[in-house]
Amino acid sequence: MVTVRLPSQLRKYAAGSEFVDGDGQTVGAALRAATALHPELAPRLFDTAGAAHPHLAIFHEEELVAREELDTRPVAAGDRIDILISIVGGAHDVRMRGFRERATVAQARKAALDGVEHLAVEPVSLHACSGRVLGEDVVSRFDVPAFRRATMDGYAVRADDTFGASAYSPIELSVVGESLPGAGASLQVQPGAAVRIMTGAPVPDGADAVLRAEDAVEAKGSVRVSAAVPPGKNVGRVGEDIAVDDRVLTTGRRLLAQDVGLLSSIGHSPVLVIRRPRVRVVVSGDELLEPGESPHGTSIVDSNSPMLSALIDRDGGIPEVVRVPDDIDEMRAALSQPGADVIVTAGAASVGTEDLVPVLVDELGELIVHGVAMRPSSPTGVGRFGSVPILLLPGNPVSCLVAYDFFAGPVVRRLAGLPEQWPYRSVRLPLESRLVSQIGRTDYARVQVDGPVVRPLAISGASVLSSVTRADGFVVVPAGLEGYPSGAEVEVHLYQSGLPS
Repeated sequence: MVTVRLPSQLRKYAAGSEFVDGDGQTVGAALRAATALHPELAPRLFDTAGAAHPHLAIFHEEELVAREELDTRPVAAGDRIDILISIVGGAHDVRMRGFRERATVAQARKAALDGVEHLAVEPVSLHACSGRVLGEDVVSRFDVPAFRRATMDGYAVRADDTFGASAYSPIELSVVGESLPGAGASLQVQPGAAVRIMTGAPVPDGADAVLRAEDAVEAKGSVRVSAAVPPGKNVGRVGEDIAVDDRVLTTGRRLLAQDVGLLSSIGHSPVLVIRRPRVRVVVSGDELLEPGESPHGTSIVDSNSPMLSALIDRDGGIPEVVRVPDDIDEMRAALSQPGADVIVTAGAASVGTEDLVPVLVDELGELIVHGVAMRPSSPTGVGRFGSVPILLLPGNPVSCLVAYDFFAGPVVRRLAGLPEQWPYRSVRLPLESRLVSQIGRTDYARVQVDGPVVRPLAISGASVLSSVTRADGFVVVPAGLEGYPSGAEVEVHLYQSGLPS
C-alpha cells in the first residue's frame, strides 16, 4: 500500500483526511486507486482524458514526477506520494527553480559553506569551558610541578647514605622532620639524616631520593633502611609534567575534562574560546503540536525541532526554536528577526502554495539553491540573508535529519570552530544484499550492522523516523553509481560510536 498526502485544498474531498491509501504498481495507478476510494478527488486530480491537471505538482518520495512519467514511475509498498497545488507562475516561480535542474550534493554543500568562518573568541571561566572550542594556543607560564616532589610515601634521603643497605644489613638514619603536601620546603637533609615525606610533598634541600615506606622501619627517632635507592628515585623533577613556554593546547581543540584540569594546573583563566553560534530553528505548519503533546486527530507532533536542537547542541551551536503557523507575515517576522548566526528552517520548503519559505528567502535575501539531486531531502534549499546562512530543510523527519547532516551541520560546526566533516565513526563492511540506487542522484541508505555484514534497511520512506532509530548507521551511494552489489565492501557511518568495528 502507498500513502498519498493531499494538500489542504483537497482534503475536504477525502472526508477531511490528509493521508489516503493508494494501491498500484506506478504513481498514476496509486493515485487512481485513491480516487476510487474517494470519487470526489477524481476530477480534482485528472482531466476528462485521464491526464493529471497541470497545476498539480506530484512528488514520489520527494522527487518531482513529470506528468508523462506518472504511469511508468514504479512505486513500492510503504512509499509516499505528495500532491501539491503548484504555485502560480510555474517554472518561473522561485519555488520551481532548481526542481527541473537540481543542484548536486557537492554544489549545495559548497553554496552552504561559502564564506563561512568560525566566529570570534570570547573569554569564559574554567568552569564554563568544557566542551567549548579553544580559540588560542595556550603556552604555560609556569613549571608543573614547580618544585621537586615525592612520588611515593616514605623518607627523603641522600642516596649515598643508603648505599649497601639490605634486609640483612640495614642502615640507620636519623629522622629530623616531616614534609607534607603544602609544607616542609624549609627542611634540610644533612648526611646521615632522613625526613618523613608524603606523596606530592616537596623534597627538602639536601635530599636527592625518596625511600619507599615499605623499605624502612621507623622507631625512636631513627629509621632502619633495608634497600638502597639511586639518586632521583621517586622524585618528580621541576617541570617534569609541563615546562615554562611549553605549548600545552592548540587552537581549535574541543576541550575535554582533562584539558580543563590541565588549564587549571597552570593557572590559565579565563580561557579564550570560540563563541557558540546562535542557530534559529524555524518550524512551520498549522498541523503541528508542541513536542511532548499526545498525537490526536489529523495533527502531527513536532519531532523536527527537538531533533534539530539536539543536533545543533552536538555541533557546538545554541538552538533557538521558533514555531510558526502557515502564515506569511508570521514566517517573515521569524526569518527576518536579527540576532542569529545561522537560520535553519524545517518544512514549507517545496513547491506548493503553502511552501512559503523559498519565496520569503528570495524576498529577504538570496535563494542560491532550491532542490538537490539526492534521496531523501531533495527539497533542500540554501540561501543567505547578508552574511547569515539559511538552510531550508524538508519537513519530513528523515529528510530533515539527512539535510541537516549534509548541509546545515557543516555550517554550524565551522562557525563553532569544529571540523566540518561528519562527527560519525565509520567502518568498512560487506553488504549482505544488493543496495539499489539511481545514477544522477545521491542516496542515503539506512543500514543495520549484523556481525560481519551490513544489511540495507531503506532509502525511501522520508517520513518514517523509526527507520533511522532502527538503523545502526547509513551508507551514502554516490550519484555516479546504480548502487552496490551483494558482498561489496561499503563505508558505514555509525550513529553510535560504541558499535563494533
